[in-house]
Amino acid sequence: MLYYKMFHHAASKEWVVFIHGAGGSSAVWFKQLKDFQKHFNLLLIDLRGHGKSTDLPKAIYNQEYTFEAVTKDIIEVLDHVKLPPAHFMGVSLGTILARQLAELEPERVKSLVMAGAVTRLNVKSRLLVFLGNTFKKVIPYMWLYRLFAYIILPRKQHSESRNLFIQEAQKLCQKEFIRWFKLTKDINPLLKYFKEVDLGIPTLYVMGDQDLMFLEPVKKIVRQHKNSILETLNECGHVVNVERPDEFNRLSLEFIKNKS
Repeated sequence: MLYYKMFHHAASKEWVVFIHGAGGSSAVWFKQLKDFQKHFNLLLIDLRGHGKSTDLPKAIYNQEYTFEAVTKDIIEVLDHVKLPPAHFMGVSLGTILARQLAELEPERVKSLVMAGAVTRLNVKSRLLVFLGNTFKKVIPYMWLYRLFAYIILPRKQHSESRNLFIQEAQKLCQKEFIRWFKLTKDINPLLKYFKEVDLGIPTLYVMGDQDLMFLEPVKKIVRQHKNSILETLNECGHVVNVERPDEFNRLSLEFIKNKS
């Protein structure tokens, strides 16, 4: 089972589940913990092969990774702790997993908060995926990861979130990076389906105005899904919860409170 950590609130019955992105860990939420603990119960999860979830049975690692399989890892934790319907928060690739969970078991999901959401791959991101798939077995994965990090988070003010993700990615091994990278072949068909299907679950997208690879597709999906809201943070990149935590926390807390 995946590693998880729970923070209990003395009075609240509401839960918020945090799902990090590829190459990260639950450590990416460290700027949210203090504010969110004041209002809600929290569940933080490390995805397979990430953070402290590196000692899963070999049978799992021998399987081909799919978004559904990785999402079912999360559902296994929810079942284990008997979590009631909750609010789910994802960042970057974690937003795809949160949306996949809402697709598989919508009754578990009260609302979604999508930070730096990935809803479509543009030409630039598809080129990155192509290069990664071409060279993933011959180039050390950290070279590729650093390249991706600098392309997605290029500016000086993105350095904290960029360095955090590089630091966490160093805990992966080459084989684990390749397993996760193979998921990219499934991204566009899955995201196309997500765009076409509105589950009716209240969803808050929080994006940076400098997130040039992913902001425009989010704008399009919000126009189509009537239960979705977009908040854009100025002078901010992809990892909004790290770069602009005060604004991100305020917007997210207000949204979740209104949906509780």
